[in-house]
Amino acid sequence: MDKTASDPQQPPQAQSQQIGALCMRSQADGPEVLMITTRQTRRWMIPKGWPIDGLSPQEVAEREAWEEAGVIGKVKRKPFGEFRYVKKLPDGREIEPLVSVYLIKVRRRKKQFPEMAERNATWMKPAEAARHVREPELRKLLLAVGRRFGSHHELSLA
Repeated sequence: MDKTASDPQQPPQAQSQQIGALCMRSQADGPEVLMITTRQTRRWMIPKGWPIDGLSPQEVAEREAWEEAGVIGKVKRKPFGEFRYVKKLPDGREIEPLVSVYLIKVRRRKKQFPEMAERNATWMKPAEAARHVREPELRKLLLAVGRRFGSHHELSLA
């Protein structure tokens, strides 16, 4: 629950917005998405993070994909969608950031990247990934990827 408005110790409302990277690749039998585990709860999620001064949302998505999953790729200009999730702060309080999600067509994935020791990552079909996430809105986005970029469509993010 976002208590930002009533609690001055919460991050400011602007901090309740995050940027996410939905990393994708084409396979003969359809698209796959790269899912990572969160550092604390180890649940499946996409790379995401807070806005960074001086960087566009697309640049933040690109940076988060690199730092959290070792991804290098092409970011789509417009957001694909958004979702909310519950984030537990270090002091135990919870907020619900709204995550704007950008598609990234993965060109390559490095074996070494900043958070490689802190997370697991695996490629999944969108429907499989949707079964592994807790967030209903993220589940819908993953299923939409499967429909939009199904097995007969080459992944095109232009």
